Amino acid sequence: MRRWGRIVKRVVAGVLSVLLFVGAIAGIGGTLAVRASFPQTTGTLALPGLSAPVTVLRDAGGVPQLYASTAVDLFRAQGYVHAQDRFWEMDFRRHITAGRLSEMFGAGEVETDAVVRTMGWRRVAEQEYSQLAPQTKVFLQAYAAGVNAYLAGHQGLALSLEYGVLKLTNANYRIEPWNPVDSLAWLKAMAWDLRSNLIDELTRAQLQASGMPKDRIDQLWPPYPYADHAPIVATGGVVAGSFRTDGTITAQPAAALGPLGRAAGAVNALNVLGPAITAGIGSNSWVLAGSHTSTGKPLLANDPHLSPTMPSIWYQMGLHCRTVSAACPYAVEGYSFSGLPGIVIGHNDRVAWGFTNLGPDVTDLFLEKLDGDKYLVGNTWRPLTTRRETIQVAGGAAKTMVVRSTDNGPLLSDVDSDVKAASKSYAVALRWTALDPNHTMDAVFAMDTAHNWADFRAGARLFAVPAQNLVYADTSGNIGYQAPGDIPIRGAGDGRWPAPGWDPRYDWKGRIPFDALPSVYNPPAGFIVTANQAAIGPSYPYLLTTDWEYGYRSQRIRDLISAAGNKISVPDVQRMQFDNRSSNAAEVVPALLKVRLSGAAAQAQSLLRGWDFTQPQTSAPAAFFNATWRHLLADTFDDDLPAAEQGSVDGGERWFAVVKTLLPQPDSPWWNDRHTSRVEHRDDMLVRAMTEAASELSDSQGGDPASWQWGRMHQLTLRNQSLGNSGIGPVEWLFNRGPYALGGGGGLVDATGWAAPKGYGVTTAPSMRMIVDLSNLDASRWIDLTGVSGHAFAAHYADQAPLWQHGQLRAMPFSPAAVRASTVDTLQLVP
Repeated sequence: MRRWGRIVKRVVAGVLSVLLFVGAIAGIGGTLAVRASFPQTTGTLALPGLSAPVTVLRDAGGVPQLYASTAVDLFRAQGYVHAQDRFWEMDFRRHITAGRLSEMFGAGEVETDAVVRTMGWRRVAEQEYSQLAPQTKVFLQAYAAGVNAYLAGHQGLALSLEYGVLKLTNANYRIEPWNPVDSLAWLKAMAWDLRSNLIDELTRAQLQASGMPKDRIDQLWPPYPYADHAPIVATGGVVAGSFRTDGTITAQPAAALGPLGRAAGAVNALNVLGPAITAGIGSNSWVLAGSHTSTGKPLLANDPHLSPTMPSIWYQMGLHCRTVSAACPYAVEGYSFSGLPGIVIGHNDRVAWGFTNLGPDVTDLFLEKLDGDKYLVGNTWRPLTTRRETIQVAGGAAKTMVVRSTDNGPLLSDVDSDVKAASKSYAVALRWTALDPNHTMDAVFAMDTAHNWADFRAGARLFAVPAQNLVYADTSGNIGYQAPGDIPIRGAGDGRWPAPGWDPRYDWKGRIPFDALPSVYNPPAGFIVTANQAAIGPSYPYLLTTDWEYGYRSQRIRDLISAAGNKISVPDVQRMQFDNRSSNAAEVVPALLKVRLSGAAAQAQSLLRGWDFTQPQTSAPAAFFNATWRHLLADTFDDDLPAAEQGSVDGGERWFAVVKTLLPQPDSPWWNDRHTSRVEHRDDMLVRAMTEAASELSDSQGGDPASWQWGRMHQLTLRNQSLGNSGIGPVEWLFNRGPYALGGGGGLVDATGWAAPKGYGVTTAPSMRMIVDLSNLDASRWIDLTGVSGHAFAAHYADQAPLWQHGQLRAMPFSPAAVRASTVDTLQLVP
């Protein structure tokens, strides 16, 4: 009890210190503290190691365009500028990927660190660095030198306001120099965020281990609707080892339920990277050939959907060699990651590209049979591989852990040490392509300098994880699509269920050859749409995944393109990106209107008559429909699922497909509520859901249904990824922004996703929007979710958020003349 009392006193003291700090910020002298970290954007600054001056031009949004004489100077300056605006974010990210958050924030992050250490993200990144192309290493080293040059002159509040808060609870924290491996490790975090069907695999296994029959589980993952929602590449096959465009499951024993639950707990421990429910993690992209556009040249659109953070995950910038040549080939702008050199998504002077998540099944869980420190393979017991990891904890004792692995990968269920208490038991190992060293960093530089389709595919060949759909367009009028990535070939099984680790037939046998991955160049249709739908039809000979998104967004985009004619302009594409028609509502509302209601519920039901199924933030029908949808999911499925799995009914595109298949089955057992004494049918559930929705909205928005608004309940709060969920109101006030009332919704083109078990708040969103005009690159448009700056209260911390909220875009100047015309600040970095 005395020990607990000391802990409480330390916590209270820390909170009081934070409150005093916030009070100081809000009071006299606060302006100086806040502005201490704002970057110098005009005049002259010394950057040691440059061979010649580098010019940094910033527009009215603070977006920098860098001009250098050599490529090495360019990336050294990029490191310096990233650190100016975003070093706290960079520092926080590298502590995530190294499993060292506890060094910053204390014992509360030990479990997160333990999961990352178990997978060994940093260890893999170190192996990757040794295998990269020599030039890539030079650029990474130059970038790190630029970051460290900034650190040499800035510490504490002069780096970022967050360090002032951190010092109050962790006075001994010291910032380390930036290392090239710090850059590489962030790619592991992005691969984790886009890890495909791992949660689905866990959920299916836990449902089966809990006793649910497999046929009922399969009903919760309907087959992909190829006839209704076209795949990215309509037809094709593998001929002579290259893709050409043309025309068994093991039961999960009940004894595995505990290890599977512990593995699920390990996955959820990484929620610092985003919500555990990943409905809406995806993206939209499409590219139009000149036959469809008003200029006769291609248009390319992209908006990746990710967990919203403050600041945005993206950093807009341009990287330019003063004289573009073989020695200095960079003339590129777009979206970068702070902490990583180069441009990830964007365009150069000839080529534009965009990403959406391909979503292949690149993770497999293997159920392992253990006997102490041995695991079974065939008829042989092999020793587990072990290594020790020590987690340093701010304000507490270090934690030493033993990581155990089989040939299939680390034991994810071991993060909970209780599993090791049993001498004979099951464990869960993770096999994941991102835990093998790769050359994705080489691919970034290759794509940045691609001049044509052949160059671009050569760069894509190096892109391993996270596997993405790459759309392409060039100034010569060509368009294309390429699926890259390390995607396993399985010996047995389809990746939907944990495999028996003791059976060698389920081992991975290799990777799908790059030349056999789906691809298309200048398709006859004149456009390509990718929105996480199936990449290729079911006749494709390799297994990519069975867990695609269900194609509601992609088909809506295809329909919009087809309806728009052959004179599509940048403003037309901009309107498409903000399209908020709900295909799910179009399928469900007819059934809702067939049942009879009375009283207030009937008045609310009348909102749906004549509704066009669009979901702007002011829409009353959208408010009522989405509330009905949320209650319908809970009423229909929660009674059939274990408590731990009820949160998986997130309401995304998969659930659109599930309910669509059930609506024609009025007597399906799913409709029955097992908690009542009577047998319910479909119409009973529809009546109940609408009645509950009407009651909820009457309580929250008043008794007049016509006054209800979707945006009053569907809102986005931009939370600082590190301190934004501190639970201390004044700290959250410092670093968070919003809420912003939004339209759109999950499974819509304007994909502001929400997780039904948690309410209507936005959990995933378009992290940026970009439209590239290949007829005139200066006519391209873009927007970020927040702003360039990572400094709270800086002018560009959240200045783009209101524009993003209303579907607006900013100019994306590229030519030297256009960049100069947009410049408001000029900084010279000199040797």
